[in-house]
Amino acid sequence: TGEVMGIDSVFGTAYAKSQAAAYGELPTKGRVFVSVANRDKRAMLFPVKRLADLGFEVLATEGTAEVLRRNGVVTRVVGKHSQGRGDDVVPLILAGEVDLVLNTPFGVGARRDGYEIRTAAVSRGIPCITTIQGVAACVQGIEALVRGDIGVRSLQEHHRRMGASAAVPPAAPQVGGAR
Repeated sequence: TGEVMGIDSVFGTAYAKSQAAAYGELPTKGRVFVSVANRDKRAMLFPVKRLADLGFEVLATEGTAEVLRRNGVVTRVVGKHSQGRGDDVVPLILAGEVDLVLNTPFGVGARRDGYEIRTAAVSRGIPCITTIQGVAACVQGIEALVRGDIGVRSLQEHHRRMGASAAVPPAAPQVGGAR
């Protein structure tokens, strides 16, 4: 088994490091596919707008695209896998034409579609974010990568920066006394 850690004083940078260590680099350009549950549509607006501002082309299913367009995000509509249309997102993912997947399915049909979408993304090594909190973290990580904020420090350097007194808690009193 293995374990990875992304550490930094800035959350977005730490997140980008953790993802790079566990799964591979987050993309800094390309196409993002967005399909989120109705309950998540308002919360995904700002992060997806930010990705568009960073230069990502936004692809989305019909309902998600409608919300994005109403809020000023240029969006290309693609079909759900279960619709069987010619513009289905799964073949686009499998062909390497999508660089990031944001998918928060809810409900039986959406879960089936979501399974196909996530399976395609994983098979291609494409980052696939499945919660709104994860979407926000992912965007912060991408912003850190775009800014070039990623650096490497040893744990000792991080410890020094935190200050030794803040990092070492006082010793706990012993119960019953040692002899």
